[in-house]
Amino acid sequence: MHIAIIGNGISGITAARFIRKLSDHKITVISAETDHFFSRTALMYIYMGHMRYEDTKPYEDWFWEKNRIELKRGYVEQIDTKGKKLTFKAGDTLSYDKLILATGSKPNKFGWPGQDLKRVHGLYSYQDLEAMEKYSDGLKRAVVVGGGLIGLEMAEMFHSRHIPVTILVREKSYWNGVMPPEESEMINREIYRHKIDLQLSEELDEIIDNGQGEACAVVTKSGKRIECGFVGLTAGVSPNIKFLADTGIETKRGILVNEHLETSIPDVYAIGDCSEQREPKPGRRSVEAIWYTGRMMGETVAYNICGKSVAYDPGIWFNSAKFLDIEYQVYGDVRANQPEAHKMIYWEHPDGRKSIRIIYDEDQGHIVGFNLMGVRFRHEVCEKWIREKTNIEAVITNLGLANFDPEFYEKHEAEVVNIYNLQSEKKVSLKPERSWNKVFAFLKS
Repeated sequence: MHIAIIGNGISGITAARFIRKLSDHKITVISAETDHFFSRTALMYIYMGHMRYEDTKPYEDWFWEKNRIELKRGYVEQIDTKGKKLTFKAGDTLSYDKLILATGSKPNKFGWPGQDLKRVHGLYSYQDLEAMEKYSDGLKRAVVVGGGLIGLEMAEMFHSRHIPVTILVREKSYWNGVMPPEESEMINREIYRHKIDLQLSEELDEIIDNGQGEACAVVTKSGKRIECGFVGLTAGVSPNIKFLADTGIETKRGILVNEHLETSIPDVYAIGDCSEQREPKPGRRSVEAIWYTGRMMGETVAYNICGKSVAYDPGIWFNSAKFLDIEYQVYGDVRANQPEAHKMIYWEHPDGRKSIRIIYDEDQGHIVGFNLMGVRFRHEVCEKWIREKTNIEAVITNLGLANFDPEFYEKHEAEVVNIYNLQSEKKVSLKPERSWNKVFAFLKS
């Protein structure tokens, strides 16, 4: 059996690796982006000089041949799902028995005049990184459009080279559609602290052509003109599925799949950013452009293709990132505006750069979620508490189990307990700090 995989990101490569572990099937991985798999999340560190491109490749170049995974560089222009044949832009073809679509995401464009000019790019592909590098020499200012994680990464990249950068965010506060107000305001302060020009409630209206097909300025909807030599479009991403229009594969926002990651066409699967769950698990979105969910889908689809029926289950919602120098973690159900049934404990450090938010169901008393800024909690502990619907007082008294900050870091669990006691008018006590052996025993229980 020949299995073709379109896309060599984390989803496609994980699928290829696990199919090889489970079988001797012929595997071909196709990509128009790069010859070899690399860590997409490390793009910014290449630009910032922390890593070389070679350092972002988790496997040596000989790994693929040794494991009999064929790599093909090319752009798939057409898929014949009835004849099970791929046609490439160069005109050559490739037959398959089963097909995995792992085509990832593409930056959103909303029809802005000038959005297709030179010097206008997102931050998703290796080619985007090359464009940033190409246009950085002598660059006097960059403008980044969008208030998400990728936008701030791009701004940090330019800032690392002392290139002035302006971020346009149409919302009143950074990422306030995802973050509760206090954490959103903390991100604002962190951006200002780094002396990055954050312009809130400003929306892109037009990108100006310098007469040579290149961006030279942007104009906002308020009429403000900002001169710049590079425009970063980071207003979110969407599934990369446009080339599937005439294939008969059912799509909505992404490629619709069932719990076994099967599409509407037999022997065609979709995984990663380009896929959309027909029936997402409780607490999960139908489309999740997250690294670890892509990896999980890659492993799941491998089992299904190799004859072992496995349903995709990403578990409790989790994400992590960095807002410049502030680390961020979220576990479970944390929203910008919590429902009335959810009660919150919120502690913030006096320096305004650390916070712990714990959310629980007021009626049932069980834990719902954690939102952490500048503080690290153990993934396994938080997930166990949420999955088992642990009572809030059991969580509060054992909060030391969750702490994952390095030794000698200041601990803040006692302050969180004090806030809970003030809110609830109770006298809950924090249990003494736990050793790793006790944490391990708790996780095994």
